[in-house]
Amino acid sequence: MNIVVNGQSRSTEAGTVLELLSEYGLERKMVVVEIEGAIVPKEQWAQTALKDGLRIELVHFVGGG
Repeated sequence: MNIVVNGQSRSTEAGTVLELLSEYGLERKMVVVEIEGAIVPKEQWAQTALKDGLRIELVHFVGGG
């Protein structure tokens, strides 16, 4: 399916938010996921299905000083 992630068109085999995060290596990171303007709680990542054409924003936090 084709989705838009952080403004970039991308093809993915991921079926859920958690699978998409795994493709990016972010499944264990501190991440905020927004789909079509709505924040998806971490507890729902494994159950939130992706659909063709979705607009997704992924923001991950980097610590340090």
